[in-house]
Amino acid sequence: MNSYIYTMKKLLLIFTALYILNVQAQTPLKFFTSNADSDSTQFTLTSTGASHLASLPMKCILQQYPNKINHTAISDSDQVLTPIQLHPSFYGCFDWHSSVHGHWMLVRLLKQFPDLKEQADIRKVLNTTLTAKNIQTETDYFKAPLSRSFERTYGWAWVLKLQQELLDFKDPDAAKWRSALQPLCDTIIKIWNVYLPKQTYANRSGMHGNTAFGLSFALDYARATKNVKFENAILASAKQLFLNDKNAPTVWEPDGADFFSPSLMEADLMRKILNKTAYIKWLNGWLSNKALAHLTTLPQVSDRTDLQIVHLDGLCFSRSWCMSGIASELPKNDPRKKLLLAASVKHLNQSLATVASGNYGGEHWLASFAVYAISGGK
Repeated sequence: MNSYIYTMKKLLLIFTALYILNVQAQTPLKFFTSNADSDSTQFTLTSTGASHLASLPMKCILQQYPNKINHTAISDSDQVLTPIQLHPSFYGCFDWHSSVHGHWMLVRLLKQFPDLKEQADIRKVLNTTLTAKNIQTETDYFKAPLSRSFERTYGWAWVLKLQQELLDFKDPDAAKWRSALQPLCDTIIKIWNVYLPKQTYANRSGMHGNTAFGLSFALDYARATKNVKFENAILASAKQLFLNDKNAPTVWEPDGADFFSPSLMEADLMRKILNKTAYIKWLNGWLSNKALAHLTTLPQVSDRTDLQIVHLDGLCFSRSWCMSGIASELPKNDPRKKLLLAASVKHLNQSLATVASGNYGGEHWLASFAVYAISGGK
């Protein structure tokens, strides 16, 4: 009898585990669809996915604490300022840059899903944070001598991506937000133009300082706004820093806290810099087949409650959009194209089901990366 009960309990545990795995495997299908039957080059976010992802920054965009303040104080009075006093627009979502790309994601979802059930609440929040007065305080912050490198260049890039998203959003609220945000964009472009000629060496880390990521977003904005001076400065810098690179050391990836692949991020930037013929020649020298195959192996995310380890979920998303972008430049008969597209979907699937893990360390920022990855890095 005891043997029978033991066997039944064991079977129940097995069936329960299989059920959970099946549900987890199906979860991403509710969030997005893809043309997987053809070449998996296009992902489409579903309304269910949009609502689910929008709920994450909405939970924290007006939440001050916990807060990781990256502030250099110069006096006692300066030291005791609260997050909302320092950054009245972007004080939520744990840190400044996460708040910025949370704003970007909400704007994108408003554009893509005009009937989104959370639309009224999103507009209310953005009308609270993206005001001319608040943005002026944010802009003034960058004018202090010790703050000119604040959020360089990750946060800078996301501010420009937010404004780029607003540029073609034909909506009365969006027009107000765009107007309010422009002084901050102008200031960031000014200090970025000053910085570019000074950047002798690239930041090749897999975290916020990654140079290729920042330049990629900045280039998108420069082209969208037809800012030729800024575009030319970015092109010159990218070529000086990356054009002669060969033999990416992918075996060192990932680092335990990466949310970018330095090798793939650089390759994704250079596809925007070079014409197709020159790009493929450059790529051949940068990523060998063995190196590329190494980057298609899924990272293991051992503890999503750890604020650094959970970065690896972000790595899945950024790898996904980089792989999709790189593949778009390759000929149909290039075997790397199929490899990259399959790996792009695989990486997206691994982490999409865990975005809402219940752990603030991931939930305060990962939804933005998920939405950008689903869009294929566009």
